[in-house]
Amino acid sequence: METIELQIMTRELCHELFRDWENDEAIYADMFLFQPYVYDKDAVDRYYDQKQEPDRVMFAIMLEGKPIGGLELKRIDSDRKECTLSIHMQRDEYKNKGYGTVAEKLAVDYAFNVLKLDTVKADTILKNVRSQHVLEKAGFAYVGEDDKFRYYRIDRIETKV
Repeated sequence: METIELQIMTRELCHELFRDWENDEAIYADMFLFQPYVYDKDAVDRYYDQKQEPDRVMFAIMLEGKPIGGLELKRIDSDRKECTLSIHMQRDEYKNKGYGTVAEKLAVDYAFNVLKLDTVKADTILKNVRSQHVLEKAGFAYVGEDDKFRYYRIDRIETKV
């Protein structure tokens, strides 16, 4: 079995991830915005720099030491004890193999046990059925939708001794 791990995203990992990136039509609500991805070193540096915020943790999804996706815990709110998960896989060849499910479970564990949060939220555009399936496999519960997004959450389960 191949090993999936989360590693804190570095600038170097971010470049390695995006050198082989492919845009996925399934994540575009407005197809007029869709374009094939072309690697641009300066654009990746800007992307990485803008994501360095105190309420966000960026991870590289690592498969046998190689980044195959990115995952973020963002809008981390320590007072409300919640955050929002976002995940993107690098290429179609890494999808439908369970890697995203494993990565999401690792991120939820990190949110609950390292960040000491109680709730992780997530959303997908309505047409992204694959992402919705992954969230459900990772234990997220559907909580509603609007005209653009489906919303999910997973809560820490407290055990009484």
